[in-house]
Amino acid sequence: MSVKVRFAPSPTGMMHVGNARTALITWLFTRANNGHFLLRIDDTDQERSKKEYEDAIEEGLKWLGMDWDSKARQRERMDIYNEKIEELKSKGRLYPCYETPDELDLKRKSQLSRKLPPIYDREALNLTQEQKSKYEAQGRKPHWRFKLEHAPIEWEDIIRGSVKFSGADMSDPVLIREDGSPLYHLCSVIDDMEYGITHVIRGEDHVSNTAAHIQMFEALGAKVPTFAHLPLLSDMEGGKLSKRLGSLSLKDLRDEGLDAMAVVSLMARLGSSDPIEPFTNMHDVIEKFDLGKFSRGTPKFDDKELYRLNAKILQIYSYNDVKNRLADMGLAEMDEEFWNAIRSNIESLKNAKEWWQVAKGPVTPIIEDKDFALQAMELLPPTPWDENTWQEWTNAIKEKTGRKGKQLFMPLRHALTGMEHGPEMQQLLLLIGEEKVKERLQYKQAAA
Repeated sequence: MSVKVRFAPSPTGMMHVGNARTALITWLFTRANNGHFLLRIDDTDQERSKKEYEDAIEEGLKWLGMDWDSKARQRERMDIYNEKIEELKSKGRLYPCYETPDELDLKRKSQLSRKLPPIYDREALNLTQEQKSKYEAQGRKPHWRFKLEHAPIEWEDIIRGSVKFSGADMSDPVLIREDGSPLYHLCSVIDDMEYGITHVIRGEDHVSNTAAHIQMFEALGAKVPTFAHLPLLSDMEGGKLSKRLGSLSLKDLRDEGLDAMAVVSLMARLGSSDPIEPFTNMHDVIEKFDLGKFSRGTPKFDDKELYRLNAKILQIYSYNDVKNRLADMGLAEMDEEFWNAIRSNIESLKNAKEWWQVAKGPVTPIIEDKDFALQAMELLPPTPWDENTWQEWTNAIKEKTGRKGKQLFMPLRHALTGMEHGPEMQQLLLLIGEEKVKERLQYKQAAA
């Protein structure tokens, strides 16, 4: 297997648009290269990790059309982590530190006040066994840091190109908490090594982590994977995603009636040199995918673009493509003729439900001028109706009553739909049909 890639979410919350994009790009890269896709659940944070979030992650991936070749959970691998931890300790690459959070914060503030970078001073390396015993007698438990080599760290990133760090400019990272539990960095490196991961695709917020991880791979005698760091999504102004968009989970998108392929179409191209276009099947997305076309530029997430793509995809879908989903929404009675009439006028399947409601009812008409409603009914063109009927009818009413613009169209919309706004009346008139149109125009008269 030439390519083995992993997606490693933490089940501490719902999967949002940002990590869904990372998952999709990782999966597309794997499938485009006939590789192996590992779903790794990073659940070492046992307090915050929840089964419901893990289930939601899997459901979200499946909804987007992704599968996985194997799955792992970090919490089931503690024996392996402990074995590698002992190896690093024996090599002198992990060392115990006894500073409290307050003491570390004081050191950091002191360095900043002297205009020095806030890098750990490695004071713990000078502790004698007597000093360590004294700290432990006080009830202090050590956290353990990884001793970085003060040497250049370089790699060729698929997206960022040549990346260079110096170990001397970095703080030795904490890899083991005071309670003895390993942190993300170490578990991730050990898993990537043990599972033979060839490529690591993740957000650019991990770039400095990667510099430290490379030395961890080397310290454990492992081959260093190839890295690709994706730029994080921004809002349309180039800033961080707002709370409204940033908290948008895949479940939210699904509940909004968005099609999974609209999300795939946007996320598979956002940030690349390829144009964003509507895809209706994953095969075509995989065939045209190229990770090398993604750039370092910050991609701007536009939810309006998502809805535009969704509308285009729905226009392409046949009745058979959406039949089951319509039934799940309680629209099993919607037939092919109805779907073909509305699909070019909806942004999401939620809109299909609105069309069905106003066309088939029940609707409570709003009629403020009974005489106008009666005149309108008398001027209805004879059936069969077509796409020109609405214009013919409103022209006849305009000529008869002198009404035009809002004074003409709004009372008709009120009477036929009971709504201030909604689907295009030109199409809606045909879907409501002659019988219901007459019934609604006479609604107040019958009540009187």
